[in-house]
Amino acid sequence: MRRNRSLERRIAKERMEILMQLAEEAFHGDRMLARRYVELARRIGMKYNLRFPRRWKRRFCRRCGAFLVPGANLRVRCRKMRVIFTCMECGAVRRVPYAREKLQKRLQTLHHQP
Repeated sequence: MRRNRSLERRIAKERMEILMQLAEEAFHGDRMLARRYVELARRIGMKYNLRFPRRWKRRFCRRCGAFLVPGANLRVRCRKMRVIFTCMECGAVRRVPYAREKLQKRLQTLHHQP
């Protein structure tokens, strides 16, 4: 019997979404459980070669696997045209540029002036 890969991938995406929601709920009670949910979601994504859903992409640390919540275990800073995310559990740093967004906003304000 042939495998239905598109069905498998759709189910895997749904499971990743569910696991990340569970991680979010479990974070305030049991952080190790939240980390385990993230680990399982990442494994499913790797097995089926799936990208993480966009809303969850920056909600976990790629180095230690912790579920990240700003103010609790994640520091967010804006400096020199980039947003800097620092995991407070392992110290991993992720820098995300936002120059393009800032430029687009500036262009929009120029076009809307009377």
